[in-house]
Amino acid sequence: MKKIIFLFLLSLNCLGQVSEVQFTVDMTQPESHEFKVTLSANVSPEAYIDFALPAWSPGYYQIMDFGKNVTTFQPKNASNESLRWVKFGDNTWRVYTAFTNTLKIEYNVVTPRAFVAAAYLDTNRAFIKPAALFLYPLNKLDIPIKLTLIPKAGWSNVATGLDGKGFSYQAPNYDILYDSPLLVGDLKELTPFTVKGKNHRFIGYNMGEFNGDLLMKDLQKLITAATDIFGDIPYNHYTFIGIGPGQGGIEQLNSTAVSFTGKSVEGPGRTRTLSFLTHEYFHHYNVKRIRPIELGPFDYSKPNRTNLLWVAEGLTVYYEDIIMNRAGLLSREDMLKNWGNKIANLQKNEGRQKQTLAESSANTWEDGPFGKKGETVSYYEKGPVVGMLLDISIRSATSNKKSLDDVMRLLYNDFYKKQNRGFSDEEVLKACEKVAGVKLDKLFEYIYSTNELDYTTPFNKIGINVDSSHSLSVSNNLTTVQKSIINDLFRL
Repeated sequence: MKKIIFLFLLSLNCLGQVSEVQFTVDMTQPESHEFKVTLSANVSPEAYIDFALPAWSPGYYQIMDFGKNVTTFQPKNASNESLRWVKFGDNTWRVYTAFTNTLKIEYNVVTPRAFVAAAYLDTNRAFIKPAALFLYPLNKLDIPIKLTLIPKAGWSNVATGLDGKGFSYQAPNYDILYDSPLLVGDLKELTPFTVKGKNHRFIGYNMGEFNGDLLMKDLQKLITAATDIFGDIPYNHYTFIGIGPGQGGIEQLNSTAVSFTGKSVEGPGRTRTLSFLTHEYFHHYNVKRIRPIELGPFDYSKPNRTNLLWVAEGLTVYYEDIIMNRAGLLSREDMLKNWGNKIANLQKNEGRQKQTLAESSANTWEDGPFGKKGETVSYYEKGPVVGMLLDISIRSATSNKKSLDDVMRLLYNDFYKKQNRGFSDEEVLKACEKVAGVKLDKLFEYIYSTNELDYTTPFNKIGINVDSSHSLSVSNNLTTVQKSIINDLFRL
């Protein structure tokens, strides 16, 4: 036993420590589609240090194995002498530091496609997805990072949530760094606005011609409606980063990177685009701060599984319509129509009878975010419907004195602000029951079973009729409480 302990302690003593890191990103040859990255660090004089690139990036629950895109890797000591190294798997490099105090690693990262969950570089712009570019020491994430960008000539500005200016930025640790994408190029910025004293920006690439002032006025209304739910804005500044044409968006603590062009807000797609931006913005509350306990602190080397993406994603989808309506950008009639369509789409998917909502969350790493139609159910699909039933059940039980808003505030204040941690499956149930004042175990069975959802009973309780096609309509004969619920949920 003593021998085993001695060998273990010896192995620990061989693993070097990193006290601070500086990254330089060279984008002066964008035609190669490769970022040239240099890591410089002060290190303890031990035998080796293990560095890795994440296998995935927060907000996109799929294994990416970013290390596969590293094309060259050359560590050097303070004398610029090459150091020995070996690679483990797709994402990890062991660097034998030869007892040096200063380490420099030069490596290139190829970017095969433009995608919101990956890094990309071409002659028009650079999208830096930090998890795809920046190595971290396996034994320590809580160290400060400085970042210097060397852009192509003519690229004049940067869009990011990081603190800094020009082409120099910093992050207090790797979790913040990996949560802060950067877009570099000759970018267009719309007129910023403030909400509750906090500055909000929209900066993008290839956005085209459109009424940017109107978009920003609408975003100001949406952000005001969202922040009114909590009465608190937990960031100092917020940036919408438009990465150009494409699909999808990913949320961060104080920014979101979204596929966007101005054409999407000029015409019939405007409401859909505003709803999409609302979704990504609301995530800075729901998933970045109000979060399942498995989603932070992260293990970047493997899937971080949770049963609770129905809260993180599903309830965020539910709140899209709520916030749009409160901002005056979605009518009562359209909101009722959207709810009916969500219910109808869920009922058309036979996968709802084969997979539970909790399983769809835990298995998203294999099934994909939207599942496999007919075989699985998506938390984007069933989650918001459960959100509807949860909200109207709380309102019914409390005569509209409480709602899902109160649950969200409770989770935000009790878990994020007071305890700085996520919540478990059981704690979500207890929070909902505390607000409702009644048991909700039957409703929560919808999350952990494939039982068919009962829409008629809960909707009838608040004065809404559900027909055979799952369309919703308000009853002509409403009680005082029902009128209160309807007028609060579906505002004119």
